[in-house]
Amino acid sequence: MNTFLKRRFFDQIAVMFGREPKKPAAISEPAQQIHVLKRATNKEKLQAATLAHERAKKVHKWRNRRWAVLIVANLMFTFSFWLDIQILEGALTASRFVGFHLIDLNSALQVMLAHKHIIVNLVIGTATVFVLWLILGGRSFCSWVCPYHLVAEWAEKIHLYLVKKKLVTDQNIDRRLRTLSWIVFAALALATGYTVFESISPTGILSRALIYGPGLALLWVLALLVFEVFFSRRAWCRYACPIGLTYGVVGILSPVRIKYKLDNCFHEGDCRKVCLVPHVLDTVIKGRAVDTEVPIGPDCTRCGLCVDTCPTGSLTFDVKGLSKLL
Repeated sequence: MNTFLKRRFFDQIAVMFGREPKKPAAISEPAQQIHVLKRATNKEKLQAATLAHERAKKVHKWRNRRWAVLIVANLMFTFSFWLDIQILEGALTASRFVGFHLIDLNSALQVMLAHKHIIVNLVIGTATVFVLWLILGGRSFCSWVCPYHLVAEWAEKIHLYLVKKKLVTDQNIDRRLRTLSWIVFAALALATGYTVFESISPTGILSRALIYGPGLALLWVLALLVFEVFFSRRAWCRYACPIGLTYGVVGILSPVRIKYKLDNCFHEGDCRKVCLVPHVLDTVIKGRAVDTEVPIGPDCTRCGLCVDTCPTGSLTFDVKGLSKLL
């Protein structure tokens, strides 16, 4: 990793914890040359971008794949319970797949804090999950598995329609709230001996509702969705959910990531418009890329919406160390 990407790497970690993205202090020479060229040919590029963008609007390859994986993963819990076939028992917070224990990382941490000691069985149960998301990128859990992500994504479409009709406005919230939320719920578990977060986690509530049937807790999930539709776009996932932060930290060194290539980018910004966490795409803003190729940071959910939307293929899925060999 060169010096410019190393600086960017640590900046991306700080951004994940809530710091606002900053314009890079130093940019590599090859990237500087491309930035200069782009300033000279910007009008032509934007005209070409308009045509390419119209074609890209109809591409939903990664979104459809992701929805299919997410729905199948959650329905496996449901059908295993209803049909009593014991393939995948439990819920997303804690389960057993053909005998192997799988424990959600954030849930396991909450339980151990509440009990005030390391529970060996939980450590064993989290090991497989930890390795899986270490490889795939921690926040892939959010977009590829979490049931709340899917319903919030559908609710987001209503929000964007209302914004377009000028019936509502999108209110931004300080992203440092998520880090504060993580600290508060960890402290509550430690102080009360009770996993407070698990009682309000929309991820756990929806997972259990799909398997065991609906309950009053779904009213809380509905309230979150109403807030997101009428006040703040994807507020829970962007600004509050400690699960996202936990998995983001796990995926810091993940080999699976989205990679940005500077040379063909039109900088039209459509990728940032569709992104759940647009701060991770700060590097696509004109003049911000520190090198000709920049991996997107660990707060990226690998949802693929930016890949689908990009009209020139400047954003692609990449496996570190493997893509060059293929």
